[in-house]
Amino acid sequence: MAASLSSKILGSELTIVRRFCNHLNAKRFYSGVAESGDTVTHTGQKFEEDDYRNVRFIGKEKQVNPNFAIKLIADTPPIPQKERVVACDGGGGPTGHPKVYINLDKPGNHACGYCGLRFFKEDH
Repeated sequence: MAASLSSKILGSELTIVRRFCNHLNAKRFYSGVAESGDTVTHTGQKFEEDDYRNVRFIGKEKQVNPNFAIKLIADTPPIPQKERVVACDGGGGPTGHPKVYINLDKPGNHACGYCGLRFFKEDH
């Protein structure tokens, strides 16, 4: 029993060592394959030139959607409301979010915590 347990532990350690060695070999093999025109995402993600993950982009460029969600929400004008409290469900259905109620008593824009849509009370 003890021999089989020790062989299982040793086997799992060998697996970890093999994965680490494969990772190092991949880094050495794919160093310098990143193209110089690497597009940076809105979060600032950019791999180093010797990063093994750049193998995905050999012979093609990294495609980044320039329409970031935060920019699209900022481009949507605030929605005027007559009520003091408004309900937002993100459009409802499977593409929406749980219904939340937003109090519009204070002046200014009030954003939904899920989708970012902004509301304001008309008479403020």
